[in-house]
Amino acid sequence: MTAVHRPATAVIVDGYSTGAFLPPAFAALGVEVVHVQSTPEPMLTMLQPDPAAYRERYVLSGEDGLPGTVAALAALEPVAVLAGQEPGVPLADRLGELLGLPGNGSALSAARRDKYEMIETLRAAGLRCARQSKGADPDALAAWAQAEGGFPAVVKPLSSASTDHVYVCRSAAEVAAAARRVLAATDIFGSRNTEALVQSFLAGTEYIVDTVGVGGAHYVCGVWEYEKTELPSGRRIYDRDVLLDPRAEPVPELVAYVLEVLRALGIEHGPAHAEVMLTPQGPALVEIGARLNGNMNPGFHDACLGTNQAHLTALAYTRPQEFLDRYAGRVYTKHREAVVHNTRTELDGEVAAVDQAAVDEIAALETVHLVGVKLAPGKRLRPTTDLLTSPLRIFMTGPDAESLRADHRTIQTLKDAVYQLAETPAEA
Repeated sequence: MTAVHRPATAVIVDGYSTGAFLPPAFAALGVEVVHVQSTPEPMLTMLQPDPAAYRERYVLSGEDGLPGTVAALAALEPVAVLAGQEPGVPLADRLGELLGLPGNGSALSAARRDKYEMIETLRAAGLRCARQSKGADPDALAAWAQAEGGFPAVVKPLSSASTDHVYVCRSAAEVAAAARRVLAATDIFGSRNTEALVQSFLAGTEYIVDTVGVGGAHYVCGVWEYEKTELPSGRRIYDRDVLLDPRAEPVPELVAYVLEVLRALGIEHGPAHAEVMLTPQGPALVEIGARLNGNMNPGFHDACLGTNQAHLTALAYTRPQEFLDRYAGRVYTKHREAVVHNTRTELDGEVAAVDQAAVDEIAALETVHLVGVKLAPGKRLRPTTDLLTSPLRIFMTGPDAESLRADHRTIQTLKDAVYQLAETPAEA
């Protein structure tokens, strides 16, 4: 009897959000994927994985279920295990170890997920970073900020993302109040916050540095500058992520620092998404995730960068020598000007309908690559206070920066027409 040849298999743990771009990236290289959900129930706060994209799906019901999951995966003889989203990082690290596959190992998994452990690991490695404290007592955190951290101070959860419950505080009373809000909430992944983190404020300009690596040899696949805008309340929020020329300052300085961060945190294999503040003293890490950039869009990144982080990740895991030959130790080429614009609104109410004509008018602008509509009918549109409450994400690319700025100005006159609100605002 002729043996049936099956394609190679990769395992994706928690393929939420931009993890949805990994299955097609692996498929393009002839590799099938299976999904492992790290929690008994799906994380409904994020974009869900597409069941049709996966050959098989497994749910880890707890520590007792780990041996059975490992045995089932081992039978597939996978070539890779990786996280599709941050909550999956510890399990992906552990599964990779147990299956004997290339990866980052589990020794520093906590430092790649817990923001306090992350920064303390950098401090131990002698890298520039914020001063910090954590705990479940808001008054104790406020006292630390008063005595050690100074003001302004930043309060946030230990393991969330997307500016979820991140507060800039200018007094001990504000620190205590922010810590109480963090402790009363769940993070973006649905887990209860049992401690809050307070850090010294890093003044400067904030940047994104995205990488993919094989065995500690990394390719820098994009550096973006955050442009922020000020709300009437005085709070600054994200407006535009602007792709930088890799040869221009401060890109080389940022890249050199992030490579040290990757080394300190043991991120040797696969993708990473770092946010770095360039302070007067030099770069300092805000946070890093061992996963794809949450603003990553393959078609958009292909247009402005010539490739994308999902493809590079699949290549790194399935054809490591090809990745090393083509990309390792190098920095991206900027093919076109590019911006990711997160719009803001002061509208408040229940979404009755999405006006497709308004979406199409924005999409028809010369530099607009894609309009991401975040809210469906029945959802609540709230005044923008952070990245999570931005109602539209718009990917823009073109031949020159002024064209993008002109279309950005036009978008400000069109954006609030996208959502039609019910006459009576929904209850909070």
